[in-house]
This record gives sequence, C-alpha cells and structure tokens, in this order.
Amino acid sequence: MSRRRAYLDRGIGEVRGVVTLDDAPERLIVRRDGDDPRLMLGARLVARVSSLEPTLSTAFLDLGGGTEAILPYKTDVKPIRGQSLEIEIRGEPRRGKLAVGRALGPGEGAPRIVASAPDVETQLRFLVRDVEVVEGREARAAADEAEAEALEILHQIPGGGILAVEPTRALTAIDVDLSERKGADAKRVTRQANLSALALAARLLRLKGLGGIVVIDLVGRGHDGNALMAAARAAFGPDNPGVAIGPVGRFGTMELSLPRRVRPLSEVLCREDGRLSDRSLALRLIRRLQAEGESQPGARLAAVCAPDVAREAEPLVAELAERLGARFVLRAEPGAPRERLEVGAA
Repeated sequence: MSRRRAYLDRGIGEVRGVVTLDDAPERLIVRRDGDDPRLMLGARLVARVSSLEPTLSTAFLDLGGGTEAILPYKTDVKPIRGQSLEIEIRGEPRRGKLAVGRALGPGEGAPRIVASAPDVETQLRFLVRDVEVVEGREARAAADEAEAEALEILHQIPGGGILAVEPTRALTAIDVDLSERKGADAKRVTRQANLSALALAARLLRLKGLGGIVVIDLVGRGHDGNALMAAARAAFGPDNPGVAIGPVGRFGTMELSLPRRVRPLSEVLCREDGRLSDRSLALRLIRRLQAEGESQPGARLAAVCAPDVAREAEPLVAELAERLGARFVLRAEPGAPRERLEVGAA
C-alpha cells in the first residue's frame, strides 16, 4: 500500500510544502513573499468582465491592479461586458497564459479578493489527511530534494531504464527507455518497464506541476493495452477530476489529458532560458546562510554572490538578521558566475 507524508518548510522569503509518495517527492508547493494572491489556486474574487471573445467562448476578466484572467463560458450563460462576477481561480497563470477562473455567481462592487487561497499548510492537510506535517530541518531537506528532482529531465525507472520528461509549448513528451534493464524474457521485461514508467510519470508530472496534453512513448511492441490502461488509471487517479486517458496507439504511444491547475514548477524556479532565477538563487543562498548561522551561534558570516543575486538577497539577509542577530554580511562580487553561492567566515 502506498504511503504519503507531508513536510512544511517555513523559510525566509518563502514557504515550501512537500508531499512524498513512498519516500519520493510527489508534490512541491512553493509560496514566495510578493506572490500575487489574486492568482493563486482557490482564491475567490470579485472580477469585472472587460471583454469577450465569442469565437473562443471566453471572457477576459479584470481582477484589479492591472491583473487579468480568462473565463471560459457556455453559450447559454454568456457573460455581459462590464458585469461583475464572483469567481474562483481554477488554473494559475503560466508563461504566456492567463489564469483561468470559474464563475460562482454575480458579484458586487469593484474587483477585489473575497477569500484568500488556502495557505501551504492547509493544502498539505487536504492532500495528506490524518498524517502529521513534519517541519524543521527534515522538511527543508525534503523540499530541497523535491526542488532538485523537479528540475531534472532524466529519471531512473525502478528496476532499470530511463524516463525523460520534456515539456514543450504544445504538450509534454515522455520517453520510456529500457536502457540497461535486463531479463531473459524480453516481453515481460518491457511490460514491467512500461508499468513502472506509468507510475513514475504520474508522480513526476504532479511534482513538476505539468498538465495539458501528455504523450508517453512506451518501449517495445505488442503492448498489453488493457493492463497499461488499468495501470494508467490507477497512477493518474489522484489527478481527477479532469483526467482523460487514450488507448495505446498503433505507434506505441499513450496520450493523456491532465487538468492544468498550478503554475509549472520550472516557471516558479527558473527564467525562460531554464536557468534558476535570481530570486531562486538568492533563496538558496539564504538557506545556506541560515543553516550556518544556526550551527555556529554568535559567528559572523559572509555570503558572496553575483550582483543580481545580491540585490534579491539583500532584504532576505535583513530578515535573517532579525531572527538570528545582526552578524551577517552580504558581498556582491562583480563578474562572479550567477550559480556560485559562497558562505563563510566574515
């Protein structure tokens, strides 16, 4: 029987929540200081219909403060331009895409938040019921591990083989590679590899926050379609409602459609070029500085990083000083590689 655990890392500048499935990270929730509360999954707002796109059955919503969302609608309940509606955010924004709202009923007054989105701890307790939420150093280690795995492309399949997960603008492509997986019965080996790959793919897609169209290129030929369909339904069951799974096609691929609910983790952590953002690097630096500060009470410590990262880290260092005392120095080193983060004696 699968076992899930929950971890909550209350860091400086961000809160991270982790759900593990059989000790492997399955979900990572990241909430950073400065995130727009109007765009978080589950937030309820009063919004104003700013325009309509009838050919797409979509309304554009003004959430206030220059923030927008879209509202898909049915032709028999077409909203009216200028109308106020109460909505719930059902899909967070993605790069180049607006947040998606769901109409709850008529609204009154100017655009505003009616009810904030659930905080990270509340989300964890919803996802993993009747389990203690672990905090402290163990939670930080779990969040760091989840972050690292979420950004990887290649993943080891239990028992052997490689799974590659590569998002594109149109869909997410997953390749199953038998690699060095061995066995005398090739048909049995490929069948087991595909079944293991489906379970792994489901966990990784949840961890990475990926949805939409997914195409899985299975290994081998002559697939047991019924067994693979049953395995896929079980693996992607936690993503319901909204999951659609197609049968294995003539080219050995399985297609799925998964609901898009959260912002992909790569967009939270990285720039468009795929490298960690200055903000993500600054938060990593602060975690290292905090760890050293807690292990060396009273010691004066210095953090050294690139200038752009230092600008993001400066207010975080000030917050750390409020917690552990004014004994930290931040040094910007011109020309330093962005990814070089150093912590040592001041």
